[in-house]
Amino acid sequence: MRKPFIAGNWKMFKTTKEAVAFADEFKKLYEQSDVLAGICAPYTQLAALVEAFKGTGIKVGAQNMHFEENGAYTGEVSADMLNEIGVEYCVIGHSERRQYFNETDETVNKKLHTAFKHNILPIVCVGEVLEERDAGKEFDVVKTQMVGALKDLTADQVASLVVAYEPVWAIGTGRTATPEQANEMCGYIRKVIEDIYGDEVSEKVIIQYGGSVKPNNATELMNMEEIDGALVGGASLVPQDFIQIVNF
Repeated sequence: MRKPFIAGNWKMFKTTKEAVAFADEFKKLYEQSDVLAGICAPYTQLAALVEAFKGTGIKVGAQNMHFEENGAYTGEVSADMLNEIGVEYCVIGHSERRQYFNETDETVNKKLHTAFKHNILPIVCVGEVLEERDAGKEFDVVKTQMVGALKDLTADQVASLVVAYEPVWAIGTGRTATPEQANEMCGYIRKVIEDIYGDEVSEKVIIQYGGSVKPNNATELMNMEEIDGALVGGASLVPQDFIQIVNF
């Protein structure tokens, strides 16, 4: 059985002081259960969050990392830097990274290889834009992204992977894929993995849905057969909202 994983993606919000205040409040609300919870935060907050969540079971993730070990990459952060402060997860290939910072399927794949090399578990994001869905190309787009991301990964690496299906048209828009749409695509993603690595591997992969997940729609989404959790944006910024999603 796959353990559901609800991860918050704070994007470019909160100071370190605000992050610690969130952690202090969230710890009071959170009880370890059959659902894994985590926060993916800006770089400046990561060390403080790792410390604040120590012993709670709440995971901490980065939102990006470079695929090189080190080098003249001003403004970037390496896997070793994340390892040093105890970060366990990293979001890779988020649509905003693709849209604003020229992330490609090739760089996503390089980052996955580097993350696994350094024992950081990737949350790899895939999803189509509105024009692609309206044109009926959503499955082709997601398959291309998945095949590109998984290139040359081992079966063991893929089995430990987290995939977040995020239809770009539903991120921060208030518009959510219907539970049926989300479930259909998550099931399709699992089939793509099965076709490459077999069902023993595909059945272990956690596949999240992300895209305007809120307390009022989380239960319906999370109860769909193929959805194993959520990558939550705005609703993860408020402890009382995020805990409702974690406790779906």
